[in-house]
Amino acid sequence: MNTLSIIIALSIAATATAVTLNTNFAWKQLDFVWDSLEQRENAIKDGQFIQANNVPLGVARWKNKVFVSMPRWRKGVASALNYVDLDGAPDQPLKPYPSMADNLVPDAAEELPSNRSIISVFRVFVDVCDRLWVQDGGIADVFGARHQITNPSIAIFDLNTDQLIHRHFFTKTGNAFKENSFFGNIVVEVDKDNCDDAYAYAADIARPGIVVYSLKQDASWRVEHLYFHLEPLAGIFNVSGIDFQWTDGVLGMALSEPQPDGYRTMYFHAFSSTKEFSVSTKVLRNWKPENKRELFYEFKYLGDRGPMTQATSSFYDPESKAVFYTQVCRDGVGCWNTNKLYTVENNPLVLNDPTNFEFTADLKLDSEGTLWVLTDKLPRYFYMTLDPDVINFRIMSVKAKDVIAGTTCE
Repeated sequence: MNTLSIIIALSIAATATAVTLNTNFAWKQLDFVWDSLEQRENAIKDGQFIQANNVPLGVARWKNKVFVSMPRWRKGVASALNYVDLDGAPDQPLKPYPSMADNLVPDAAEELPSNRSIISVFRVFVDVCDRLWVQDGGIADVFGARHQITNPSIAIFDLNTDQLIHRHFFTKTGNAFKENSFFGNIVVEVDKDNCDDAYAYAADIARPGIVVYSLKQDASWRVEHLYFHLEPLAGIFNVSGIDFQWTDGVLGMALSEPQPDGYRTMYFHAFSSTKEFSVSTKVLRNWKPENKRELFYEFKYLGDRGPMTQATSSFYDPESKAVFYTQVCRDGVGCWNTNKLYTVENNPLVLNDPTNFEFTADLKLDSEGTLWVLTDKLPRYFYMTLDPDVINFRIMSVKAKDVIAGTTCE
């Protein structure tokens, strides 16, 4: 072990808190609730369901539903948008949302079978108006033939009725969608007393930028900035002994509560980076490409978390003013209190376990102050193979206030 590794290991041991997480769900492999046994058998025969290729990536909780999303990394992903019952079995099959028929789309399809059809989902967001916002990349077999069935889109569902409310497709004409764009995250800014005036922010990790979508205007536009790009020296990852290099741009986004001017602060970072930045959503919502030089300095550099602290996902807790974020190379979850300077010391690793937290893919905070964490061993899936005889995917939960108790994030 080199000196840097020793320092990181000692830091982990000194900062990770001894809280007990609930392992709500755990799977060796994923399966689904099918409309019939015949449907499942036909899907296997036709190559629409290859069980080993189904790997979850996103999580969000609403009442008794815990949503689980997955991109179509390879062929045979039967359903990209699903949920499990909170009071159900830990290894229960996933329930396709809104239905299996809406998800079971052939990899070679040339168009959406219907406006409700779901192709490939990185992450989802539950807003205060009981709506599910789905960022659908529209791509099948991402690391194979990479077939763009349809343009990236945002689909919005009413969670009380399970009905599609609206769908907005990004266009190249509007510069929101570029060649080889790949959208990896979505967060939503909305007031519960004004649900129609919502703004969604979608992160393009491949062609670094944030696409802003106004529900009221039904319009989207792209914001670009140097801070959305990768940090070259942070493109080197090591997860459970697997070395690899990724070049992902902006991915993590966390929104504060409304500030005195009515807008929120967005805290953001590229995945292949250890640095954090912020910007007011006033800038994003009123962005004009011709003013980008004048607006450049409205984006603020906050600081650096330290070596090997790349983070896929982040979420702001209005109660504690802390931002929670995943720590893929450190097998856990970190945090930072936004009232403090952004330093290594103020970014402790508060959850850590090399078994349960092997590749912390996503986290969300629900309306009850519970932190939900999904882990999925993604590097093994990409560069090795997943062992079907061991637990590979977990969804865990813990009260956020318990996680930060006694830390600099409290």
